[in-house]
Amino acid sequence: MDQIRSRWEWRTFRQEFGAAEPRLAALAPENIQESEEIYLLSTVSDANVKIRDQLMDIKRLEAVNADGLEQWRPVLKEPFPLGAAAVASVNAALGLQAAPVAPENVTLDRLLAGLASPGGPVRVVNVTKTRTRFHIQGCVAELTDVIANGTKVRTVAIEDTDPGKVISAVRAMGLDGYPNTSYPRGLLQAIGLSNRGTPR
Repeated sequence: MDQIRSRWEWRTFRQEFGAAEPRLAALAPENIQESEEIYLLSTVSDANVKIRDQLMDIKRLEAVNADGLEQWRPVLKEPFPLGAAAVASVNAALGLQAAPVAPENVTLDRLLAGLASPGGPVRVVNVTKTRTRFHIQGCVAELTDVIANGTKVRTVAIEDTDPGKVISAVRAMGLDGYPNTSYPRGLLQAIGLSNRGTPR
């Protein structure tokens, strides 16, 4: 993971994006990708923890700049079953004080069973994504139709290693009036929770 650079991201969740809609529609799609993912959403942590393509995938929030952009760094991408070090990384990312499962040879089913305790800080959310990808002023961008535990929402994101390019692209698209909301917080809000576990 050391070769992967942190990226600055702007993202928002809405059903529609007002004046930005025709600008988004005018972009030439580069590809469309569908995926089934499982997000592990913690009400005590902002880390991005998900399972995609049978890989445990964790990104850590490193910084927020004056424009409100968030800098995310990938810290783990590992296949199942997970070893002790990977399980420890999952627990730390989710803000868990104690391991929910024995930390060795952890299968996906065992991990989910250990985390999905009623009333606990972790929500297991099944997510379907249809991502349409573009480039905007040299930045990677996507417009995504999301279904999170049956709730439909849309999200648009722009990211790059250069935060100046990102905020310039956000403003050019007329999206700067919307709040920057990370995937974990956006999904928690979509299913009716705040980022600290209270009803919306």
